[in-house]
Amino acid sequence: MQPAFPTISKIAYEGKESRNPLAFKHYNPHEIVEGKTMRDHLRFAVVYWHTFRGMGSDPFGPGTAVRPWDDGSNSVANAQKRARVAFEFIEKLDAPFYCWHDRDVAPEGKNLRETNKNFDAVAKVLKVEQKRTGIKLLWGTANLFSNPRFVHGAGTSCNADVFAYAAAQIKKALEVTHDLGGAGYTFWGGREGYMTLLNTDMKRELDHLAKLLHMAVDYKKQIGFKGQFYIEPKPKEPTKHQYDSDAAACLNFLREYDLLPHFKLNLETNHATLAGHTMQHELEVAGAAGALGSIDANTGDELLGWDTDQFPTSIYLTTHTMLAILKYGGLTTGGVNFDAKVRRESFEPVDLFHAHIGGMDAFARGLKIAAAIRKDGRLAQFVKQRYASWDTGMGAKIEKGRTTLKELETHMLKQGEVAPNVSGRQEFLENLINEFI
Repeated sequence: MQPAFPTISKIAYEGKESRNPLAFKHYNPHEIVEGKTMRDHLRFAVVYWHTFRGMGSDPFGPGTAVRPWDDGSNSVANAQKRARVAFEFIEKLDAPFYCWHDRDVAPEGKNLRETNKNFDAVAKVLKVEQKRTGIKLLWGTANLFSNPRFVHGAGTSCNADVFAYAAAQIKKALEVTHDLGGAGYTFWGGREGYMTLLNTDMKRELDHLAKLLHMAVDYKKQIGFKGQFYIEPKPKEPTKHQYDSDAAACLNFLREYDLLPHFKLNLETNHATLAGHTMQHELEVAGAAGALGSIDANTGDELLGWDTDQFPTSIYLTTHTMLAILKYGGLTTGGVNFDAKVRRESFEPVDLFHAHIGGMDAFARGLKIAAAIRKDGRLAQFVKQRYASWDTGMGAKIEKGRTTLKELETHMLKQGEVAPNVSGRQEFLENLINEFI
């Protein structure tokens, strides 16, 4: 097959002085940061859906993307060709991982049997390309939201046969992920929610969703798949309310249904924004629960209220993200997955490279800055000092559970009043971050 990007060579690190738009200015995969290479810290992944299936359409117009390798058909042959193009791109970008939905990879057939056959035919090409390039599958997942059969949800559908179809689709996606050596598998409940509670039995739907996830856990063990399971939070869009609305909601659901030992969270910046949170908040919630697994790296537009899936370019965002990730031990099975798409106006193939290079450089800078802040120590020391009253005396007794309400009342009657012991110094801390950025 002829190259899809014949004029583009493998993207190399040239340093911040370079003016080559097709070179990394900050991402040096072999540079050591806190004892690990950048490549191992960041574990970059390219998504199959936006990058190789997105055509730039929006609610007001059709796609604008120029993709010479795609004949526009829904054939298996075209899907196989697209897979080879995908690996050419990922290899030239020097990204170690990729991610897919099953329906990104291969077209649906007239029934489940034919659909699975199509999937197997393209998965064979993926396996060959993985072996040829050394690129690995970060995680796979099943698209349980696009087909009209999932109009009322998948695991939460009011139709038991739809539930059964979703279960069968997950089974196949798990098998293919396992066969391709995937490091994980993600569940995103795009339509697991409601538009109105007037027609919704929420308790029953959540019970059904938990049953589906338990079945997946059981099947994972049955086939010997060792990859990590993830749930990806998002509050709304396409539904009015999705049950996996944010990190805290996901964790509560997992705890309630005894699923937490089997799952971690895959957190996305734009989803955090839609939930009314920052990415740093979601990372802290997941990290504190021991459930931080992977991230979808993108950002939203502050002037738009929907999931715009733009590539991350804010160094503040990537610095805060990497501070949290490093705090909780870094990414192991997960990675920094660019669930992002080029703008509709950026329709040429080369724009795919510009977008990913910018995101990778932004995260490389965020990693280096976060490591420098941690080495400096002033931020960590300030936080430690702010909570110093909990390290000794009555504070330590409270944390160890060695006191009572009566003892605390006696303590305060003796002490009298309490004054704030230290300023929050928010402005000082913001200035401190700016020193490094």
